[in-house]
Amino acid sequence: MTIHSLTAKRANQFAESRVEAQNWRALVSDVNAHGCAVMPSLLSAEECAHIAALYPHEEHFRSHVVMARHGFGKGEYRYFRYPLPDLIDGLRTALYPRLATVANDWNEKMGVALRYPAEHTAFLKRCHDEGQTRPTPLLLQYGPGDFNCLHQDLYGDLAFPLQVAILLSQPGEDFTGGEFVLTEQRPRMQSRAEVVPLTRGDAVIFAVHNRPVQGTKGNYRVNLRHGVSRLRSGRRHTVGIIFHDAK
Repeated sequence: MTIHSLTAKRANQFAESRVEAQNWRALVSDVNAHGCAVMPSLLSAEECAHIAALYPHEEHFRSHVVMARHGFGKGEYRYFRYPLPDLIDGLRTALYPRLATVANDWNEKMGVALRYPAEHTAFLKRCHDEGQTRPTPLLLQYGPGDFNCLHQDLYGDLAFPLQVAILLSQPGEDFTGGEFVLTEQRPRMQSRAEVVPLTRGDAVIFAVHNRPVQGTKGNYRVNLRHGVSRLRSGRRHTVGIIFHDAK
């Protein structure tokens, strides 16, 4: 067994234990009710610093995006290349089965025929069969005045309906401003905004595109977008875990 495979095995076990320790009954209740839920202290301060420190090392990434060049906002991000860093890969693998149960329930309620397999490897095979082969986990970096416009991370015809972002910096110490924002567009109603307070190491689960909402005449579909408000000072890093791959 190589050192790399041993490290990956330990990272997977570590990630599974961290994910298993979360209060999933409460998380599922929150994400069904509000379209988002917070996993507190998913990563330690040291782990956050380790991931954030990868940003300037290009060998870990497949591409670099400067948001202002594309009208996405201000700031920048890098998409990881395969193989993903062990900890991020482990979290992606460990989180997916829990979220696939929610995703399948949502599709049933919205009358969508698609169902997601129980294991992430099986879902990635579907992505790759559809020509979506580029990894989507990413590391984002914001400085003073930077922001991320409201958007949806779809990347192709096959998209998993939930994703996770982990804040790697400490609000009030490393940066000010820069709140995670989620908006929900409801049929024939004004949009609803949700500002999600996070501290370093917290992760937010949130809807990528659509989710069902119970109405007086049954479930109806709402459309969601997410972004980050303007950073007032300092530097903010976030890692995004997206479960589908890109074309």
